[in-house]
Amino acid sequence: MNGDDGAIHVLDTRTINQIAAGEVVERPASVVKELVENAIDAGAHLIRVEVNSDRRHITGIRVTDDGIGMGRGDAVLAFKEHATSKIRAIDDLDSVLSLGFRGEALPSIASVAEVALVTRPRGGDVIAGTRVRIRGGAAPEVSETGAPEGTSVEVHDLFYNTPARSKFLKSLHTELAHISGVIERTALSRPDIAFRLIHNGRERIATHPATDLKETVTELFGASTAEKLVPVSASSPAVRIGGYVSGPALSRADPYQIFLSVNGRPISSFPIVRAIRDGYGTLLPKDRFPVAFLHLQIDGGRIDVNVHPTKKQVRFSNEAEICDIVREGVQTALNNGGQSGAAPFHGGPATTAISHFIEKKREIPGFREPAAPFVLNDRRLRQSELPLAGAERNRLPEITVIGQVDRTYIIGEAENRSLVIIDQHAAHERIVYEQVSERDSGGGRSQELIIPVLITVSPQEDELMREALPALSDEGFAVEEFGPVTYAVNAIPVILGKLEEAEVIRDLVSALVREGPADPVGKREEIRRRVACRAAIKAGEDLSMEQMRRLIQQLSYTKQPYTCPHGRPTIITYSTDELAGMFRRT
Repeated sequence: MNGDDGAIHVLDTRTINQIAAGEVVERPASVVKELVENAIDAGAHLIRVEVNSDRRHITGIRVTDDGIGMGRGDAVLAFKEHATSKIRAIDDLDSVLSLGFRGEALPSIASVAEVALVTRPRGGDVIAGTRVRIRGGAAPEVSETGAPEGTSVEVHDLFYNTPARSKFLKSLHTELAHISGVIERTALSRPDIAFRLIHNGRERIATHPATDLKETVTELFGASTAEKLVPVSASSPAVRIGGYVSGPALSRADPYQIFLSVNGRPISSFPIVRAIRDGYGTLLPKDRFPVAFLHLQIDGGRIDVNVHPTKKQVRFSNEAEICDIVREGVQTALNNGGQSGAAPFHGGPATTAISHFIEKKREIPGFREPAAPFVLNDRRLRQSELPLAGAERNRLPEITVIGQVDRTYIIGEAENRSLVIIDQHAAHERIVYEQVSERDSGGGRSQELIIPVLITVSPQEDELMREALPALSDEGFAVEEFGPVTYAVNAIPVILGKLEEAEVIRDLVSALVREGPADPVGKREEIRRRVACRAAIKAGEDLSMEQMRRLIQQLSYTKQPYTCPHGRPTIITYSTDELAGMFRRT
């Protein structure tokens, strides 16, 4: 800097609000989240979210509640920056229990959109309501209007004056899925409130006030999910935990269906997710996660909710203690009969045997009948060698198989006497991936199922499923709508072999839920990688010497034999000189 005056200046209010909007208003779902949280804090019993869109973009959002409403003065003041009904001094942040503790989001939203608020206080002698309209942070237009008790906030032209932000929005289905996810998580954290989500006049989510969280789970995820849940209850002087977790028979490839709330606030917490997973011990394979719906009640003084702009994450002063209670609570729930239809799991001498049986069965995801690993892997290798006719070998050296280590790595000697270590899963993944990526792989790409497989999805997954149907079809799946949030899988790619359960589609959906690619090419790529992973030989499975040789032979016909579809190495080689150096023979 040159020391000249004027280099530093104070930003104007409009710019400040747009910067603040960038922190909390990332996308349309952020607007829904902020407005729904304000409605909850206003004591609403019913919250109605209406979303309108054209074929590409969300064009309007309206959130209506039957809460306490506001008078004219508060309605205008609500659009002032840093105006809030939740705190009065900095010390209040140490024990705040409301959702809108950072101050109302209305000024931030109004700085990047057109906002119209209509409100009328609950009870009293006020007959007329108040309407406040603001566009882009300009001066508010205030008038009287007829209105029911409660508040309605309507938002149009979101990000009209910040085009850089609008360019980063995803497809319509993805944005609708994010909004559905907000309503799902909020409804699960507050089952005592009724929620409605309507898109272009069609009701997508409808929950009713419930005294039992399981009723809300049933409304959102279906009876087939709810009936596989077991209750969790645990407490200590520091925390009280309640809710449900799934029996081992119901699992996901990702932790995306672990729903947590603290004092009625939906949160994300990696330590608590890990504690839930640890509570299953060996009842789930390492790469599977349960479905869980847990509420935590914690003294407000032990939580810092001001660590994330959108309040997704919180910080606990006694995190280790809380995680211990969660893990023990999950263990107790499973030990008290959480096998979801199986005999009660009592522990004791039989614990290890039962856990081992369940884990071994789960190592063969997607197949009903447990098959001997050699038989199953023989089937997998037959499937992946069919399209090899006419293919050219790559420059992979001739490898003599020596054996297998940890039922995961194939040990061999290359023709130049180098030591070769091959990851059996990564190698077979590469083989299968290249086959499903080839359009002319020979033979039919799909196989019809004798009995269609039905899967029920959540409202958030439903939006993503609709968007993914063309890509799934391109990759050999035949999936069609079968009813509200229910789909029938009629055919699958031949490479998957015999499949009688829905985990493949479920895993694909979970990948898309985790902010999957919005473009069709990206979606097809994601599906191909998932199919390859699912159809490939797994780590931890025994292979015969002949099967190891066949696997290496198939790998030698791929175009990129040294990496799996995810970029991990398939082969690691040590030359004789490197080995000599390790043993200090040089």
